[in-house]
Amino acid sequence: MHRRDRRDRRHDSPARRRTALALSAALLAAAPLLTACGGEAHPGAAAVVGGERIDVSTLQAQVKAARDAQSASPQSAQLIAATGDLGRQKLNGLIFDRILGKVAADQGVTASRAELQETREAFVRENGGEEGLEAVLLQQQGVAPAQVDDVVRRNVLMTKIIEKQGITETPEGQQKLQDLFTAASKSLDIDVNPRYGAWDDTRVQLDTDADTAPWLLKVSKDPAAVGPEQLPG
Repeated sequence: MHRRDRRDRRHDSPARRRTALALSAALLAAAPLLTACGGEAHPGAAAVVGGERIDVSTLQAQVKAARDAQSASPQSAQLIAATGDLGRQKLNGLIFDRILGKVAADQGVTASRAELQETREAFVRENGGEEGLEAVLLQQQGVAPAQVDDVVRRNVLMTKIIEKQGITETPEGQQKLQDLFTAASKSLDIDVNPRYGAWDDTRVQLDTDADTAPWLLKVSKDPAAVGPEQLPG
């Protein structure tokens, strides 16, 4: 494939960012309601992904940072209510980022410092400044200011994977992406502390008895749409 020049790449980047963000944001917006059962297979771990632990302390620190940021907002009550069970949402995201890392490595995809900087600057412009970006992410995803870089990195990797695989916003394209992430999820042998539920490789999210659509199908083509499935960009 020939390399596009910088002008072309920057011209269509907002649409690509929306696709990648919508896909990954839908996962992070999910708030499964699960009851703990059984004992912990890995004491002190919220989950084990590919043999690597995600400690409960790490999860709790992410939740605390987000709750502290929400509490400092004039709309604190609304923000806290809107993000529901933030612990499971954050664990969803932590596990997904490990899966994303696996897919990216398999595809030979990386996120350079320049790409991360360019993408963050684009998000800042598109949301009226740094404070605007932070406010939207906190409202829609329960993302603390210190966690914004994680969202940026996730978007860069998702965008490059989508491009490399030629994935489009069609049922066929979404199924192709679903299959790619499902295979990576299964290969990582994900084990979740029963306190937080169980991992569903097919949906690529924490399992729930609720009637929840798979996150990879929650894609809106309307960039102006505002809701739990959307992030700025």
